[in-house]
Amino acid sequence: MSDHIPFHPSSFPLTRRGLLATGGALVVTVSLSRPLLAQTGGSTQPAKPAPGSLAQTPRLDAWVRIGADGAITVFTGKAELGQGIRTALLQVAAEELRVPPAAITLVTADTARTPNEGYTAGSQSMQNSGTAIRAAAAQARALLAQEAARRLGAPAGALGFADRRVTAPDGRALDYGELAASLDLTVEVPADAPLTAPDRLSVMGRPLPRVDIPAKVTGGAAYVQDLRLEGMLHARLVRPPSSAARLTALDSAGVEAMPGVVAVLRDGEFLAVVADKEYRAVKAMRALAAAARWEETATLPGDTPIPDLLRGLEREVGTVDAKGEAGTIAEGPRSLRARFTRPYQLHGSIGPSCAVAVMAEDGLTVWSHTQGVYPDRNAIAAMLRLPLERVRVIHTEGSGCYGHNGADDAAADAALIASKLPGRPVRVQWMREQEHANEPYGPAMMIEAAAALDGSGRIERWTFDVWSNTHTTRPGGAGALLAARHLANPFPAEPAAMQITPAGNGDRNAIPLYAIPNTRVLWHFLPDMPLRVSALRSLGAYANVFALESMMDDLALLAGADPVEFRLRHLDDPRARRVVELAAERFGWTGAAPAPGFGHGFAFARYKNHAAYLALAVELSVDRGSGRVRMTRATAAIDSGEIVNPDGIRNQTEGGIIQAMSWTLFERAACDDTRVTSVDWASYPILRFASVPDRIDVHIVERPGDPFLGTGEAAQGPTAAAIGNAIRSATGRRLRDLPFTSDRVRESTASG
Repeated sequence: MSDHIPFHPSSFPLTRRGLLATGGALVVTVSLSRPLLAQTGGSTQPAKPAPGSLAQTPRLDAWVRIGADGAITVFTGKAELGQGIRTALLQVAAEELRVPPAAITLVTADTARTPNEGYTAGSQSMQNSGTAIRAAAAQARALLAQEAARRLGAPAGALGFADRRVTAPDGRALDYGELAASLDLTVEVPADAPLTAPDRLSVMGRPLPRVDIPAKVTGGAAYVQDLRLEGMLHARLVRPPSSAARLTALDSAGVEAMPGVVAVLRDGEFLAVVADKEYRAVKAMRALAAAARWEETATLPGDTPIPDLLRGLEREVGTVDAKGEAGTIAEGPRSLRARFTRPYQLHGSIGPSCAVAVMAEDGLTVWSHTQGVYPDRNAIAAMLRLPLERVRVIHTEGSGCYGHNGADDAAADAALIASKLPGRPVRVQWMREQEHANEPYGPAMMIEAAAALDGSGRIERWTFDVWSNTHTTRPGGAGALLAARHLANPFPAEPAAMQITPAGNGDRNAIPLYAIPNTRVLWHFLPDMPLRVSALRSLGAYANVFALESMMDDLALLAGADPVEFRLRHLDDPRARRVVELAAERFGWTGAAPAPGFGHGFAFARYKNHAAYLALAVELSVDRGSGRVRMTRATAAIDSGEIVNPDGIRNQTEGGIIQAMSWTLFERAACDDTRVTSVDWASYPILRFASVPDRIDVHIVERPGDPFLGTGEAAQGPTAAAIGNAIRSATGRRLRDLPFTSDRVRESTASG
């Protein structure tokens, strides 16, 4: 089964026709997509809202195609990022089309072939694309049944489906291909497409081995880093040594004369070298860096404490939530006030960003691990001043993702260089120090929270103040791309604006899901940051849930209550209560003190307050002498709505716990007043295998027939809070500044 353009085409002409031929399928154009009514000023509303991404792309053939030979192709605008979405979407389509998943070819995000579903972000792939594909596949099956009933003279409800054939009760059968040849699949998918009943599911809800794994574990061509095209050139960048640096002198003659060097390109502060072989490009890059002279300006915060830094950047305050009369909470024996901080953090992609681009006769094609092929195309086209129809962006997996890392920038680098060398594919590969120093970071944040209890031990008042920027500076405009900013005629970055939405950005999960009569949540907005920042997995939810759930534990202590019971005391949502109770039960939570040197911690959140519910209990040990924290086991309960692939849900939850562990215990970007200094794995350590918990158990709540809920980012915030709560359980000390490095833990316990 193939799902995207092959990695090793033996030969293809460098024309748009030749490039499209490598995909082997009819092109789906942007005209299949319908703009949002809010964008067009329209007011007509359907009787029932179209499910998922059908609201923007309602035509059936944008999602499902059946060839005359019976070949089935399914299209998604979402990208495989390691979250297993290809496998889950195949299961959804296979279920409704009554075929094995292996019988379907899945085409993922490609601006020439798939619907425009924006970014693959926010744990929305199943909610949006999965829902749309399921409805489209169900409608395709209904149309096949209607046509077969007409031809076979049998009731549609009496027909059987197997092996891409529709069979009448008397045994007569018709192939999908011959039926589809008579059908018009350009129709719109109705909002009430006939979905398979939960008790009849045979593919969904069952584990299916991930289709993207074999190549990754056998050394196959799995990533854009593996992509090799005939006649391909290799490019390397010489980045400015700091964000405000200006190139003042360059003597490139010696580099241009080096063996294999094809070109040295300079446009303002954009500086690149292109060679016929990869290592020659690396050698030339190093020589070019030595030949460049830069003027640098001190613009970075150095060792300025995060609270001082963020308070000085505040420009606007918005009300995220206000209920009752929270007011100012006075200090007293029944109240609590605390401040929490999160540092700048990296995506830490194991494989530095990479892209391949070629400028052919009739346009530019870019292969990129971007999370948004359409927005990236828009930005690249603007940067190169090309019409949109002359730019195609094809998603190809990258070895490291979950947020806005350097993928879009590498794509822009490759596109810009390829535009100067038409007819030759150009591969751009960043170096490790370039990735660490130039990717958009997860933003630093600060939270100040206060709460007061009533006489019965319930939370009566709650205030929550967040200092944060938007958490998303994705393309967008060309100014989101480093290459475009570095040109002699640069594209400025788009100004940041505070937008308070139900999904949240910097304020994500700042509103407590708990039943509290008087609440006030404010967003102290920071439009500018001294370090370049953007989306990192879960956006503001990681820090906000960490602060919120740390407060819940401390309030439980103040109320003399067990932390689990205290949470249940404030939860009205039965689905929230269910995951809390399940996690506590499966962990064996009793409220009893753990063994000396060990701590137990608990936390809960519903991601974005409208996606998956997750509760987590952890056990860890703390070595007071070294300050080392070692998580020994974790037990999670998650409610993701209807289950498509239980293994996928477990994998995402386990991976989220491990990544959030790394953020919480190790990760912190560093800089002086001019340059980023955390440019390798020594200066920016991440979690190693020795720190992985001995055991992680994930228990899934079954919700047959319910809507899909986003899963991928549900564990981030609860993990940080559960670890902090367990450290307090083990040491009696509350740590509020992330990360909980061994130095901080040791200093805290020594001072206690």
